[in-house]
Amino acid sequence: MTRSERLLSLLQLLRNHRHPVTAETLADTLSVSIRTVYRDIEALRRQGADIRAEAGIGFILHKDFLLPPLMFNENEIEALVLGLRWVVAYTDNTLREEAKNVLTKIHNILPDNLSGLIETQVLYPVKQPSGYDEHEQHILNTVRAAIRSNRKLSFNYTDAKGRPSNRCVWPFAIGYFDHTRLISAWCELRQDFRHFRSDRIREAIIGEPYPTPHMILLGEWRRQENINLQPFDF
Repeated sequence: MTRSERLLSLLQLLRNHRHPVTAETLADTLSVSIRTVYRDIEALRRQGADIRAEAGIGFILHKDFLLPPLMFNENEIEALVLGLRWVVAYTDNTLREEAKNVLTKIHNILPDNLSGLIETQVLYPVKQPSGYDEHEQHILNTVRAAIRSNRKLSFNYTDAKGRPSNRCVWPFAIGYFDHTRLISAWCELRQDFRHFRSDRIREAIIGEPYPTPHMILLGEWRRQENINLQPFDF
């Protein structure tokens, strides 16, 4: 591994950790000495990386750091393109177009030897009928907006037995399945976590902010449902 490759690997390791990581951990992962880690961190700082040290805890990369040009290996490009193609195949129109935009942006900033791999990538998700209609796409856009802004969502809902109800929920996640989209939320009516199919929702209205950050709700839901997701699991 060249020094430039090692610096990029170190930077990626710091990006992957949302909490401080020790020099010992970084050294073990990169198979280098702790002294080399300290030298490389200083080199990255001189290049503009805002790497902060917390005494006795470790290093953390500040989120406002302007990232250098993207570099991926062949497997990473295959994973990236396959994932974006899945979004194009299985999600609603808004996310589908944004996924195409992301792929175009990545293609444009990669060096020629890597951008060519995007054009020749041959892994594809199998397209299944997703059952979207214009109304459900509008609902999903509204739900995503509510989650991003940490706001309540009020709507009329019809369950699997055809029973209608009015709900006010605190949405925090959307699950995309082959034929169904499920919204995970804290339901004020039931005073518990509930899941709602987006195609059964009508007249969704975004309301006032709810008091608990949606990432805290997501964490509590994962613990209650015994779902083991890592921070970067999508």
